[in-house]
Amino acid sequence: MENILVVGATGTTGKKVVNLLKASQYFEPIAMVRKESQIPQFEAQKVKTVLGNLEEDIAHTMKDIDKVVFTAGSGGKKVIEVDQEGAKKMVDASRKASLKKFIMLSSMGADSPEKASELQEYLKAKHNADEYLKSNNIPYTIIRPGSLTNEKGEGKITLEKSLTEQGSISRDDVAQVLTRVLHDDALQNKTVEIISGNTLIGKALDSVSAK
Repeated sequence: MENILVVGATGTTGKKVVNLLKASQYFEPIAMVRKESQIPQFEAQKVKTVLGNLEEDIAHTMKDIDKVVFTAGSGGKKVIEVDQEGAKKMVDASRKASLKKFIMLSSMGADSPEKASELQEYLKAKHNADEYLKSNNIPYTIIRPGSLTNEKGEGKITLEKSLTEQGSISRDDVAQVLTRVLHDDALQNKTVEIISGNTLIGKALDSVSAK
């Protein structure tokens, strides 16, 4: 089994990723947490943890890690420090650790943040983090979802390199995509946008991975 570091494991989407990995026969989650007080919630599920703060040195968090799923976010409070520089710091640590794959949870609109009518600073930070990841010779997949909802996942999405329509998608379905692309051949070195749709997740991933 491969060890997967989930960065942002205490977040709403991060927790869903941890739960999916916990049930997987291929991957074991390692939850990265900022505070010791956050450890018991994962210990209760028999999930390993590592202490790490994206605003500090995080090189130690990469010990025995095979792949990373980056779901961390500042909630708009520290977009430069966390969403941008924290992500870059994790990319640097991953490169030095010869990581097998880095999965980045980004956002629709991050390809051209200057066109956005709102959240420009956030989207610019995401854009910069995405570009930094692409330039570092680490196998990667960048997932850019539409607006996130807490509705129950349907297991069906619309996935393209670039979508012409805006839309939303449940965190359940986003977590499913993030865990499925951990497989080596899934969307290798690709950036895609996703919203709710009518195509089963597995089928949508296969069709774009093959292009």
